This record gives sequence, structure tokens and C-alpha cells, in this order.
Amino acid sequence: MSLAKNIDFLRRLPKLNGFNGLGAYGAHQRVRTPLIEVRDFGPNPGALRMFAFVPEQLRRAPALVVVLHGCGQTAAGYDLGAGWSTLAKRYGFALLMPEQQPSNNAHACFNWFNPEDTARDRGEAHSIRQMIARMAGDHKIDPRRIYVTGLSAGGAMTTVMLATYPEVFAAGAVIAGLPFGIASNVPEALNGMLQSRSRPASELGDLVRKASKHRGPWPKLSVWHGSADRTVNPANADEIVKQWLDVHGLPPAPMSKADVDGYPREVWWNAEGETVVESYTITDMAHGTPLGAVDNDEQYGEQGAFVIEAGISSSYHIAKFFGLTGRVREPVVVATATPQQAAKTVPIAVPASAPAPELAATLWPRPTPARHGKNPRPPRRAGIDVGAVITRALTAAGLMK
Repeated sequence: MSLAKNIDFLRRLPKLNGFNGLGAYGAHQRVRTPLIEVRDFGPNPGALRMFAFVPEQLRRAPALVVVLHGCGQTAAGYDLGAGWSTLAKRYGFALLMPEQQPSNNAHACFNWFNPEDTARDRGEAHSIRQMIARMAGDHKIDPRRIYVTGLSAGGAMTTVMLATYPEVFAAGAVIAGLPFGIASNVPEALNGMLQSRSRPASELGDLVRKASKHRGPWPKLSVWHGSADRTVNPANADEIVKQWLDVHGLPPAPMSKADVDGYPREVWWNAEGETVVESYTITDMAHGTPLGAVDNDEQYGEQGAFVIEAGISSSYHIAKFFGLTGRVREPVVVATATPQQAAKTVPIAVPASAPAPELAATLWPRPTPARHGKNPRPPRRAGIDVGAVITRALTAAGLMK
């Protein structure tokens, strides 16, 4: 039976007993946070919330990192887990964390598959761009040092931002996400999550090139994915890498391979020898953001829902890839609390997009933490009830009642 027929059939079935979307581990929880909500940042067609953190000791012409949470998470919750505000305080950069609202998506997923939210100057993508303009105007952000990263639906939205506003970002990092442009509705998104159909590199690259009038240079990219991820097929990492290698005009074979904290990393560099694409495979890790201590035994973040202790700190290594972890040599300045005039982005405000169907972040039971060591135990292969999987996804997506 085809996926379309499965969807049509399963749409008619009653809601599964006891299935409540993300469950307790995905519910919003109140946490102490250094993030401050900013309510006025211009047109907000995606109806998102803006949270920011600016450390007291901020570098001159500071960098800005935009962090996009996963489904079932809040900006504060994901910051607590991934530790980005701690990194910002340590290395003197500004942090922007957009947050989805339940009115847009019942499971707090960024609508990375909705055309109204993933086109330049429209919907959620435009709202995030407006937030960046506000941060740039308030804190004199270096326009050459703006970065974006995200987990799962936030990772997929990261590829949206990199494709639709490539001139804005110096680099991005995608954790357990999907390539840009492979889905324009919920069934296509579900198919991409489950199967990750292999596409020609040129076709994937064209999706990015057609998203804006930009013709380069293109943002650098770091890709992270757990090999035991049963929520977003790990093959999506290969497709993301393939897409951006084509955009950068680089060959498919990696130029370097090495282990970092026990996990394989592949690297591609440009003619100047600068690393422009890298890919980490976190062996035996399920769906989530890898967490671990860095060389000095300092840990950024803490384990929680979809933040998995794996012996490697993805947040730190991503910050390092962005060039943010170097020793502070220039004098620092104290961040001001008074907002300045926001930088201009586009001259026309796009009307807010209509709410789109949500797509649950998880299709299987909660993953167990990865085993890390020299000889990690391979993940157990369990039989999958495809009908039940699709039913769960459709229920979470709002296509079944």
C-alpha cells in the first residue's frame, strides 16, 4: 500500500488510546532562565516569540547566535539543556532564541514544511529575520558574524534560514534536521522524516539556489545526527551534506576523516583551505542534541528531553566551528539595556501566515541515552509497526481525530 493510501486509510481511524503527542517528557516546563523576552521587533508574520540573552561582558562588534528549539520545547528549556547562554557568557557573544507558539503549532514545532513559513520575507522565516535585525540594531552586532543552529524541527528551520537568507549568515549547524525544500505539506514532511529519499545533489542544491537571488559566498555548515535516530532518519544528514556540498561546488568525497571525542567527523574545505562543511555521526545515539564535557571538563547544558549525554558537547563544537571559542584578546564592553533603533530589513511587512498543521517531534517511545566508549554497543533493531507509526504521526499532525 502506498504512503498516500495509508494516509487516506489511517485518517479514518479513531485516535489511538493513550497517545498524547509528546507525552510528559515533551510538555512545557518552567525553568529558571537568563533569557529575556523582547516584545517589539517589527513585523511578525509568523507570530513567534523573541527571547534573547546578552552577557554583561560583551565583545566589541559581537557575534550573534540564533538557536532554534525542537518540537515540544521552549526557548528557555532548550537553552537549559544545550547550554548556549552559558557559552555566550563565557565567550562574549549575543544569543537570540525564537520560540514557537501553540497557536501556530500544537506541539511547538517550527513549521519547516509549510510554504507560507519557509519562503524569504514570509511567515516564520521573516519573523526570525526581523528578530535578527532588532538584535543587530540594539547591540551593534558584527554583520559578518551571525550564525544559526537548531535541533530537529529547529534544525530543519535552520536550513530554511540559511537558504532563504544566505547573505545574513556566516555559518549554520543542523542537529537531527532535514534538507531545505524537500517538503511542502505534512505527508511530504512525514515521508522525509521516515524514509529520506535520496535525491541528486544538483536537485537539492537548486532548491537552495532558487530560494533567494543570492549567488554567494554561501554560509558554512556543520551537520550532526545520531546513527540510532528513529524519529528523523539519519540518512537526512547525508542529504543535507549533499545539498550544501553542491551549493559550495565541492566533491562528494570528504577531504578528511578523523574521530573527535570518539565519534567520526568528515570535513570538506574550499580552495583557501577553510573548512566549509563538516559532518558528525554520533554512533548509537537516538534523536536529540549530544551533550558532554569539553577538554577542561566544563559542561555546557544538562541532560533532559532530547538532550542526550553522549560524551561530546555539540554546542561547544558548533561554537568552535563558528569561530567563537577563541581567547578574548580585545577589550570587552558592558551590554546596554536600552534598545536602539532596529536595523531595517525589508520595506514591506508581509501579512501573518495562517496556522499550519503541526508535525510531532517523536514517532516512537522516548530514546534511551547513548552508550559512549571505545566499543559502543550497536543499537538494537526492533520490528516497526509501520501502520502504527503513521497513525501516531497523523494524529500528532492533526490529520486524524
